[in-house]
Amino acid sequence: MTILGIESSCDETSAAIVTDGVLRSNIISSQYFHTEYGGVVPELASRAHLRSVLPIVREALHEAQVDVSELNAVAATQGPGLIGSLLVGLNVGKSLSVSLGIPFIPIHHIEAHLFSTFLQDPHPAFPFLGLVVSGGHTLLVRVNGIGRYELLGSTIDDAAGEAFDKVAKMMGLGFPGGPVMDRLASQGNPRAHAFPRPLLDSDDYRFSFSGLKTSVLYHLRRIARDGVLDLTDTERNDICASFQAAVVDVLVGKAARAAVEHGIHDIAIVGGVSANSELQRRLRGAGERNGFRVFIPDLIYSTDNAAMVARLASLKLETNAEGTLNAPAFARIGDTLFDAHS
Repeated sequence: MTILGIESSCDETSAAIVTDGVLRSNIISSQYFHTEYGGVVPELASRAHLRSVLPIVREALHEAQVDVSELNAVAATQGPGLIGSLLVGLNVGKSLSVSLGIPFIPIHHIEAHLFSTFLQDPHPAFPFLGLVVSGGHTLLVRVNGIGRYELLGSTIDDAAGEAFDKVAKMMGLGFPGGPVMDRLASQGNPRAHAFPRPLLDSDDYRFSFSGLKTSVLYHLRRIARDGVLDLTDTERNDICASFQAAVVDVLVGKAARAAVEHGIHDIAIVGGVSANSELQRRLRGAGERNGFRVFIPDLIYSTDNAAMVARLASLKLETNAEGTLNAPAFARIGDTLFDAHS
């Protein structure tokens, strides 16, 4: 079975081909022009998707050496994400489905992230714990099977990736903030500043990073000279390392406790922040101490990509899922993924 996946939920347009569960192509076009605005501009993102989606689909088919007539299904991200961006990929996918007479499989963006580790071997065994850490989402999910998910906890304000971006912007480090802060943190002292670890010791699995972000803001204001922030390399690196340590303490602490309390032996950490080197190191260490395996997708699969969309669609079709054109785009995570499958 050969499936075309399309992803256009935010600032990356991508298309991928998966045949019998094996990835044959994954073409990604990132919209780097957003960096000059310090964040994604929705209208500009939508226009860029419109210009690039069809050429990228054609390139994915060409690289996989697949003719469009050989496709058995088309999948595209339904949400959550930027509505204007989602509509581009969603409507292209539906149009191809109708014109070719093949099923259309709408894909939940967070669900696709949860199965991004299934693009590689080995991958987690059910049930596994999914720690989703991206620019807009931080969640802990118990994955009992395809379409069977239990939300254990999520952020009540800023997501981890969002906090990285906002702190990086305060420090003039550009957008996106995660990669540069990870690099600078490796040269800093994580104990230089005692930033808070919000909700670390709560008896639930909720997250909160807004207060941590504000704590960094107040620190930057205190050390500004005559209202001007002029950090030395050491000051900058130490702030990055201390902030990152606080985020990682919370993420690893909650995930490790959930694995132990739920008797889960596999954890998949997915989403853009899963690429953070300190998070990977600390979670693997926790796994060695507590007896659970840690699965992290390759960097190319950690951010938004069509490969995870096509792979999840193939898994759904293997469980006899049916296609549908009744799949409107939605901006927020809402209850569409978890309520019916808890």
